[in-house]
Amino acid sequence: MLSLLMFGSFTYFLVFHYGALAGNVIAFKDYVPFDGIWGSAWVGGDNFQRMLQDEDFWHSVVNTLLIAVLQIVFYFPVPLALALLLHSLTWGTVRRFVQSVAYLPHFVSWVIVVALFQQVLGDTGMVNGILGDAGLSTVDIIGNPDAFKPLVVAQVIWKDAGWGTIIFLAALSQVDEQQFEAAAIDGAGPWRRFWHVTLPAIRPVIVLLLIMRLGDILSVGFEQMLLQRDAVGPEAAEIIDTFVYYQGVVGGDYGYAAAAGLFKGVIGALLVYAANKVAHRLGEQGVYK
Repeated sequence: MLSLLMFGSFTYFLVFHYGALAGNVIAFKDYVPFDGIWGSAWVGGDNFQRMLQDEDFWHSVVNTLLIAVLQIVFYFPVPLALALLLHSLTWGTVRRFVQSVAYLPHFVSWVIVVALFQQVLGDTGMVNGILGDAGLSTVDIIGNPDAFKPLVVAQVIWKDAGWGTIIFLAALSQVDEQQFEAAAIDGAGPWRRFWHVTLPAIRPVIVLLLIMRLGDILSVGFEQMLLQRDAVGPEAAEIIDTFVYYQGVVGGDYGYAAAAGLFKGVIGALLVYAANKVAHRLGEQGVYK
């Protein structure tokens, strides 16, 4: 029965994830849809050579890395802090209400999220309306390229921080309460209980999630960036995913776009492998042994 239940998910991943990897062969071809994958001319590493010499591609890589680093530094700790706050609530009704409110933005599409931020922080948004009524100068945060990267990190925090607490809450629920009681009896305050009891107990989960995040470091939100790219321009908002989209889907240069996408996947795999090795050297289990 369990095998039957797993069959659908197994088939989905086999066909649409692993089977689709065969399509990466177009990165080595001058792919023309009418000729098909096998009928298109083989160009070897020409697409990769062109990619490495393309300033626009490297600009998208730099933008992607900057946003990814900002997300790791400012977003990654937020779900942990929120989970610790929720775990400390003893009143069940309040805890469930706060959890529900925190989870809700995750189920809102990026179209709605961007529209909400536009209504609040846009040129004609609520904040500028208040500033204008007060006789102060207005500022268009949404359309400001310099403010774009901190803005998208704030959007991710608002949308997904609550959802990210689920795994941390599950880890915190496994911490032995007697350890907290023993530490309190020994005179340990809240900070020492966190540092010497809570953090060691959930450290494997933190390491696991950090490694997985590093593997996905070059994916910083295609829909989110695409929806706001025109407002601030490609100089500020072009990432690898939007570069692939505009080169392939819009421009029709499918082989070149596939080469950029394959580059992204290989770098992600190498980061996971390297981070996992570092975790093993530090005594952690990591993603795999």
